[in-house]
Amino acid sequence: MRVAIIGIGAMGCLFGAKLSPVADVTLVGNWPAQLMALRERGLHFIAPDGRSQTIPLQATNNPQTAAPTDLALILVKSHQTPQAAEAAQQILSLNGVALTLQNGLGNLEQLTAVLGQNRANLGITSEGAALQEPGVVRHAGMGHTHIANAVGTAVPPQKIVGLFQEAGFQTSLAANAEGLAWGKLAVNAGINPLTAVLQVPNGFLAENAAARQLMMQAAGEVARVAAAQKIQLPFADAAAQALAVAQATAANHSSMRQDLANGRPTEIEAICGAVVAAGQRLSVPTPLNLVLQTAVQQAELGIWPKATTPETTLKLLWNILNQIVG
Repeated sequence: MRVAIIGIGAMGCLFGAKLSPVADVTLVGNWPAQLMALRERGLHFIAPDGRSQTIPLQATNNPQTAAPTDLALILVKSHQTPQAAEAAQQILSLNGVALTLQNGLGNLEQLTAVLGQNRANLGITSEGAALQEPGVVRHAGMGHTHIANAVGTAVPPQKIVGLFQEAGFQTSLAANAEGLAWGKLAVNAGINPLTAVLQVPNGFLAENAAARQLMMQAAGEVARVAAAQKIQLPFADAAAQALAVAQATAANHSSMRQDLANGRPTEIEAICGAVVAAGQRLSVPTPLNLVLQTAVQQAELGIWPKATTPETTLKLLWNILNQIVG
């Protein structure tokens, strides 16, 4: 199978590295330093157990050179989805499909608007990866990948599951893909924005009482918005799940923290922003997600107050939240 991975960051490189032995893979992206490193040295891939290897990968900034492709994996940040959809339209074969494995909500809808319903599908993954420098990626944690059991897509979901399994990913079909997507959203809303504005690893949220309460409250708001839509999450308690993930990934630095620290746009609109918008539509209060959305937005603009310690920022977040809820 010919596979194009649109997105050459950590997750794009992870999937490229694992899929390259079993498929014809091309990475498509526009980051000059990453493209140069991949072309000149290949990808230095560090497995979860610390073992490393160099993997040659095709990488290009010209989508046309990846055409025609059977499967386009969309692994860009959510704000880049419209451009990724246009790239996928250029390179997909007549019987090809785009699969989003991104964070947040709204990505599948944007792909469908450009490609059509039978040429786009939803995936949810808990695989973790971190880019240490251009051309060097660490597989930060193994997870599970679910592929929506969509009917009538150009590439049958079971074929994608088989390909991913052959590449070594734990993968299965998902009957309740929407519930899985909202479950991932709950965890992301609890962990990502807090680690970004506090500039702490995930484990801090589990260890610090004030941070832990905010994390669990943010995830709980997402669960209530999901329940209002009769969406069943894949776990009974979103707050407890966010805590468990923070504990299991204690040493990890969330992608939102890395984006904010490096001056890149974050995915806050597709995470907390999507929760706030859905809550407003359904008359479900989401005050903490609104606070976190605003805090990250202001941090991106450089107008969020700079604190000397995470504890100082936590006090500020609590004060703002208390002002909103009274």
